[in-house]
Amino acid sequence: MIFEPFLVSTLMVALAELGDKTQLLSLCLICKFKKPLPIILGIFASTLINHAGAALFGEIVTKTIGPDMLRWILGALFILMAGWVLIPDKMDDVNVKDRGVSSIGIFLTAFITFFMAEMGDKTQIATIALAAKYNAFIMVVAGSTLGMMLANVPVVYFGQKIIEKLPLKIIHRVVAVLFVVIGVLVLLDDKLKL
Repeated sequence: MIFEPFLVSTLMVALAELGDKTQLLSLCLICKFKKPLPIILGIFASTLINHAGAALFGEIVTKTIGPDMLRWILGALFILMAGWVLIPDKMDDVNVKDRGVSSIGIFLTAFITFFMAEMGDKTQIATIALAAKYNAFIMVVAGSTLGMMLANVPVVYFGQKIIEKLPLKIIHRVVAVLFVVIGVLVLLDDKLKL
């Protein structure tokens, strides 16, 4: 299926982001600045750059590691991701000042804080793994970026009301199961397409 990397990347990142620290960051930013558009643009730009770098790294790994070793690494990585999803995120303090901040200042605040929050985050690691698995840079970056936007844009617009109504523990468990299933499928696939 030609769109499989896109669809899997979108689904995995969107679900993994539910209840993540970046959603808390989205909520903090909208409560502080009350201007959704520059926040959303900052989220988009930082995610696109961050996940493009992650996918590029994933493709480099694909070309430098043999197929058998890559299969074992990817399978284990997806299974480890399942455990990581079950660990609740805690938001570090976001120190932003709102006196006289322009839309550019809000955009830069969102861009920098999201970029830093995503460094080493489970969705960045998932993007590396998905890019290595599928060897489809554009589809994985597009999918993981869309997944991030699907998870965070509603928070920017609807904030606390959404977060209070979602059964995050159940969602995290479902995502963990999905990561385990993908990990096991990768481990069982001795003909991993590289």
